[in-house]
Amino acid sequence: MHERTLDCLGAFCPTPIIELSKAMREIESGQTILLKADDPATLGDLQAWARMTGNSVFSLSENEFEIRKN
Repeated sequence: MHERTLDCLGAFCPTPIIELSKAMREIESGQTILLKADDPATLGDLQAWARMTGNSVFSLSENEFEIRKN
């Protein structure tokens, strides 16, 4: 179960990353967020963001990503 779901379908980057960054401040370590985003750049942006922040990103489907706060 995810603590939060962010629906960023139809939004272009950097909006999904900005919204995710805000939501990550509101959850505890080990908790997860489900991000729904269909911008083709999202996966690459998420991977770069995860490297910079130390959080984990898992692709659940083409447009759904699970992000775990480390």
